[in-house]
Amino acid sequence: QVQLVESGGGLVQAGDSLRLSCAGSDSTFSTYIIGWFRQAPGKEREFVAHILWTGMSPYYADSVKGRFIISRDNAKNTVDLQMNNLNPEDTAVYYCGARRSWTRPSASANEYDYWGQGTQVTVYS
Repeated sequence: QVQLVESGGGLVQAGDSLRLSCAGSDSTFSTYIIGWFRQAPGKEREFVAHILWTGMSPYYADSVKGRFIISRDNAKNTVDLQMNNLNPEDTAVYYCGARRSWTRPSASANEYDYWGQGTQVTVYS
């Protein structure tokens, strides 16, 4: 199965930006819908954004719409999440997930087939 590795997390001040990256281990990554999710302590995994295999139809949770941008480069087997205007409520472990579907994206974590180990994002005020 494809292996997913997230990177780019860190400690930032409110209002700052981070760019997260999800790297797939092989070319099957480019056939999957990729989603970004986050999980704060004591809370369930929350949808952030997803993108089709074509790189089209990006979709965002209301909490990040207008601040985050998801994109993918299938030639490099990567999906990035540009995170702007971060606030403390964005603090969480961020995960990328792969869904084995070309045309049916999902905002439900339980409908994704593969996961990375996550990268920590901490935002202080």
